[in-house]
Amino acid sequence: MKRIAILLAATALSACSAAGDKPQAPPPPLHSRMLVLDTHLDTPLHFERQGWNFADRHDLATDLSQLDIPRMRDGNLDGGFFAIYTEQGPLTAAGYAAALAHARKRSDLIDKMIADNSGVIGAARTADDARRLNKEGKLVAFKSMENSYPLGEDLSLLQEFYEKGVRLAGPVHSANNEFADSATDKPRWNGLSPLGKQWVAEMNRLGIVIDASHSSDATFDQILQLSKYPILLSHSSLRSAHDHPRNLDEGRLRKLAEKGGAMCISTIFMSEMNMSPARAKLFGEYEHIGEMTPEAQAELTRQWRELDKTEAMWAADFEDYMKMVLRAIEVGGVDHICFGADWDGGGGLKGIEDISALPKVTERLKAAGYSDADIEKMWSGNILRVVAAQGK
Repeated sequence: MKRIAILLAATALSACSAAGDKPQAPPPPLHSRMLVLDTHLDTPLHFERQGWNFADRHDLATDLSQLDIPRMRDGNLDGGFFAIYTEQGPLTAAGYAAALAHARKRSDLIDKMIADNSGVIGAARTADDARRLNKEGKLVAFKSMENSYPLGEDLSLLQEFYEKGVRLAGPVHSANNEFADSATDKPRWNGLSPLGKQWVAEMNRLGIVIDASHSSDATFDQILQLSKYPILLSHSSLRSAHDHPRNLDEGRLRKLAEKGGAMCISTIFMSEMNMSPARAKLFGEYEHIGEMTPEAQAELTRQWRELDKTEAMWAADFEDYMKMVLRAIEVGGVDHICFGADWDGGGGLKGIEDISALPKVTERLKAAGYSDADIEKMWSGNILRVVAAQGK
């Protein structure tokens, strides 16, 4: 019987050949057929490194970066929001001036990366831009601002960063500032400051999506109440997965969904961060990796990987991550979940160490019974819906 089946198959192939037809190639895997975006990419801190190129492939064993163009292709990450991150400093005129200079430089570095790789990546300002670039076969580069501290007390600077391409911004980072209370600091304003409330109004006027990651619960509540348009959490985890103030509780996720927003699920704070003195020292150096010589960069990576062997930074793995993702979908619904793992900013877990692992997430979502359309909503549709909703 097996021989008959083989002969029949050969006859069918021969008939196709005689007719000039080629056997149909199987469709590409589901993950590669979708538009896949991440809302928080800290990779711009690498863009000024000596001897480092975003277009080159880097190895986790010898380099701390989790994102580059070749690995974006591996994981079918089509793009996302490249962050202008500014470390919180003093609330003084000098502090604001230094922060503004840093933020402008970081924005320029993102522009330079896009210009240097213009054949494969393009700048996006709108949801339509992202879809157009994707159809052209190009990667998508939005800009975001993590921490509005560089604005100082001059809200007119938001217009400057809007013109530079920023389409997502959060008021605060790991410490309170002039705009709001942070999730990881003691309350000062009990939410937004008076200037922070004006910041919300100006964000709405310009059409920049508000990012509530890093905001305290009270800050989140007030942003949700005041914003005329849906908001995002660009890189947050569920508090029910790990009780940490940086994470969002399920009740607030439901309220976010009711207002049309979306929570982009991160890989961070699914456990306490193992910030030992040795790790803290390396993190402090990592923030300034762009100022290091190639030799110093290599030594930092060597020490980091050696420390990884004896003390993991996070006590969670891919299985824990997917359990949280599925719970978040159950609570918020498929229209209000997205992804922002915090690549190059402390994200990544065992089993999902860099972006090449992203297809595994899609496979698990499919195995859990979610439709292709719902999975694509979570990878990009919900993000682009929120972007498009600003100002409408």
